[in-house]
Amino acid sequence: RFQACVYFASVFQAMSCGIHYLASVFMAVTPNFVCGFPGNVSSVLFHNSSASSIEDIWTLWTSTENYIVVQLENGEIWELDQCSRSKREVSLDLAYEYKGNKSVFPCSDGFLYDDTKWKSTVVTQWDLVCDREWLAKLIQPTFMLGVLIGAVIFGDIADRLGRQRVIWFTSAGQFVFGIAVAFTFDYYGFVIVRFLLAMVSSGYLVVAFVYVTEFVGIKARTWASMHVHAFFAMGIMIVALVGFFVRTWWVYQIFLTIATLPFVLCCWMLPETPFWLLSEERYEDAQKVIDTMARWNKVSTSCKVSELCSVQQDDLARTGDNDTSSTKKHTILDLFCNWQIARRTITVWLIWFTGSLGYYVFSLSSVSLGGNEYLNLFLIGAVELPCYIIACLAMDRLGRRNTLIPFLILSALICVLIMFIPQDFNILIILANMAGKFSIGVAFGLIYLYTAELYPTVVRSLAVGSGSMMCRVGSVVAPFCVYLRSVWIFMPLVATVYFFQLLVGIMALLSGILTIMLPETLGKPLTNT
Repeated sequence: RFQACVYFASVFQAMSCGIHYLASVFMAVTPNFVCGFPGNVSSVLFHNSSASSIEDIWTLWTSTENYIVVQLENGEIWELDQCSRSKREVSLDLAYEYKGNKSVFPCSDGFLYDDTKWKSTVVTQWDLVCDREWLAKLIQPTFMLGVLIGAVIFGDIADRLGRQRVIWFTSAGQFVFGIAVAFTFDYYGFVIVRFLLAMVSSGYLVVAFVYVTEFVGIKARTWASMHVHAFFAMGIMIVALVGFFVRTWWVYQIFLTIATLPFVLCCWMLPETPFWLLSEERYEDAQKVIDTMARWNKVSTSCKVSELCSVQQDDLARTGDNDTSSTKKHTILDLFCNWQIARRTITVWLIWFTGSLGYYVFSLSSVSLGGNEYLNLFLIGAVELPCYIIACLAMDRLGRRNTLIPFLILSALICVLIMFIPQDFNILIILANMAGKFSIGVAFGLIYLYTAELYPTVVRSLAVGSGSMMCRVGSVVAPFCVYLRSVWIFMPLVATVYFFQLLVGIMALLSGILTIMLPETLGKPLTNT
């Protein structure tokens, strides 16, 4: 009962991590737009269609290469492109085609945006288009950079100061920074606050995995750890639902952040883990937590820390070890303290990076499915739920390593297979992409628990945090493949996606081979030193 309450309280907040990670999908949408014009419009012409206002034209807009012809009340005729506008020298009649002289002007009167889907986004708020378009493209990578840094910083802090304090701070930080994002007054303030939000969101997710792993026993550890990902996926689904109903970006951000409020109000009641207290030799505090667990679970005879410690001391005496390793302040260099641990760390980091890069590359392919974008995002989150159930069943029966290896190799084979599917076979391409996302999702979800079990208590948060850092390196790299088409014009988008899928396939195959050398951790107790 005690572990269940602690678990569900902790993973509830993991939904907010999924929310903030994917919030920019709709917050930073770039709608259709054209240059503004100086004056009041009397008529609008788009190819063979005429209207009295530009709002009536947006439904006909099909390409960024289109332009709109407007006639002002003073008789001037302007051609409005996305990043420039032209004034016709001769304005006798309103026609779409014009071969006379034109004067080209910059968009000094701002831009006109299509608000049929979104009333306001950060792009329309600060005109992040044309020569400022690169600022919009930096929103998600800078967030992921904050996730990268937060994973390392808070993972290390959790090993030094405890899991409980980091959970308190990062939970409150997610709420405070989440609300603050909605009230930023300029682009740079928006990016800075989102960077801080990314750090605390990443910190919470990393420490929450360690926290629930150390509280839950061996019997339920697999399901408990893997379903933290399920709550993260539910956060993605919430983004789709809120995005469907709320079309103003700052209101949308507030509604998303409110989801974290219940946990913020009660997170101060969460205790520190006995594992960490024992590693810091705070035996009395550990005994208090264990006694509380015994009362909640109605256990008549509570576990005595003194008995555990005496057994541990006897074991240390027999092996000739001392207790300096438990009191030493560890750093990331301890993950490379010898060749065996260094090889393990390199393999784990590669799996983290490959899983993250593959997750976002397959998600990129899913965006081109068409249809309702809100439904697409909802399904992208929903498809992860059965993925984690199957992963849990396999991990408990086959083991962590024996589950990880085939799914990594399977994702590599799917990446290669996709490259040979003809473009006309859309349904087959979609199924292959979903299969690839499913297989890489199993490996991506499994590595959190596997990493926590591969390392001892004194560096567990640091190991998970550094692995998450490598994961976010992949997350930072992946969004840029979306933008290659605009700067690498001789390489079409399909070829770009194939290139990255081939890269994911090669890395997944290499990761699967290296995983063979990792030890199996199924059913084994967590180590302390």
